[in-house]
Amino acid sequence: MNLLKELCQIHAPSGSEAPMKDYLLKYVEQHSKKWKTTPEIIEGNEFQDCLMLKFGKPRTAIFAHMDSIGFSVRYFNQLLPIGSPEAEVGTQLVGHDSKGDVECELEYDKDNHAFYKFGRAIDRGTNLTYKPNFRNTKNFIQSPYLDNRLGIYNALKVAEELKDGVIVFSCWEEHGGGTVGYLANYIYNTWGVNQALISDVTWATDGVALGKGVVISLRDKHIPRRSYVDHIIHLAKKSKAEYQLEVEGSGSSDGGELQRSPIPIDWCFVGPPSHDPHTPHEKVHKNDIAAMKKLYQYLMKAL
Repeated sequence: MNLLKELCQIHAPSGSEAPMKDYLLKYVEQHSKKWKTTPEIIEGNEFQDCLMLKFGKPRTAIFAHMDSIGFSVRYFNQLLPIGSPEAEVGTQLVGHDSKGDVECELEYDKDNHAFYKFGRAIDRGTNLTYKPNFRNTKNFIQSPYLDNRLGIYNALKVAEELKDGVIVFSCWEEHGGGTVGYLANYIYNTWGVNQALISDVTWATDGVALGKGVVISLRDKHIPRRSYVDHIIHLAKKSKAEYQLEVEGSGSSDGGELQRSPIPIDWCFVGPPSHDPHTPHEKVHKNDIAAMKKLYQYLMKAL
């Protein structure tokens, strides 16, 4: 799990994905020579901080967002949320401003507004994220930012054996999105890719439990095309990967942006459940991580 640990330590909240992109570019350069297919790397100003890896003749895209939740420093020790962080008083936050490294504590006032506690003023606009704390036990991984460093990890592991496909690393998912539309337009118009899998993390609920397999989502806030999802389930049964079905009325992912785009691309969320989402203590079962990788490997060949 060293790769996942490294990914969880990278400071890349929404809007500041460049460090994650730089890491991925170096990782691909160092490791892709050993992959079954060496991908074409697609990036540049026209894609902002996004990154795509194209393998062979792609039919299906894997979308994995690079950003995390966090906080922006405002004025007078105030903090504004990036996305929807859920952290208790005293949580350690880290970042860097013009005066050096920052490690401060999270506080709340009586109206539940967030503030930082630090020995000096932090430059306004500085982004803060949870202090890395990766815990690897027999059955579980627990760490800040498994959402969505685990989705990235899965995509990179699938890349090792991938013959045909495209992996899309997107930005801003946690704070409103905005990149998936033009990325979808590119992969559809360039290669005719019209189906996608969303490599992300969902939450454990009364109907979805840790250790019971990867989650195939029938719906969240958005509703994907049922015939495509049914096809995914049919293939999942053939793959022998352990899975469970999710039906929720809230939450979203890059799939929601695909659905709102003018491009006719089918999508399905496939990812592990977690406890304590968007906290410093996100927890995922290792069996679900293994099931996710196994199912993705099968789907990318069969779709």
